Amino acid sequence: MLEASFLNLSDRRPAEGTVSVWPAWEVRDGAGATTWFGVRLEFGDGARVDAHAVVTGECVSIEDVRAEPALSLDDLAALADWIEDPLFDACGIGAVPDGTEPDTGEPCDADAVPTGAGSAWPRGVEGRWLVAQQYRAAQDQGIDPVLAVMSATGHGRRKSLRLIGQARDAGFLTRRRARR
Repeated sequence: MLEASFLNLSDRRPAEGTVSVWPAWEVRDGAGATTWFGVRLEFGDGARVDAHAVVTGECVSIEDVRAEPALSLDDLAALADWIEDPLFDACGIGAVPDGTEPDTGEPCDADAVPTGAGSAWPRGVEGRWLVAQQYRAAQDQGIDPVLAVMSATGHGRRKSLRLIGQARDAGFLTRRRARR
């Protein structure tokens, strides 16, 4: 059992940890693709960090991080040094200076909408109806409806799931489970 209250990545040596990276899912649109990767950093004493990395074009960002034991702010800053090379190898991106895109040297736009219309997606009833249309069309085609909504709206997975739930609440999609 781990006794430390924090992982203390800065006190650990690279030989102590193993980094694994694998593709989780991908959303394609006419302009390219956005790919999510699972990243795991494991240590022999049972400590571990799991993260989701998002690759849009040549820009890589971390979307979610979970650790056991918890990460301090210093550990969070050191996490990039641990996972950068294996993550870039898996993504097919060479190592680059912090916060820049390899081909242009320009800063990555962390607020850029990766796919779809993004902020142009209609709000309210019209938006919910369109989400339902995208969802049902994806089901008919045999593809993941959540990924289809993500691609169409340009929103991330959580926001797309929220929009799908709102479409269900508005009656545009059937309930997932019968209420008792």
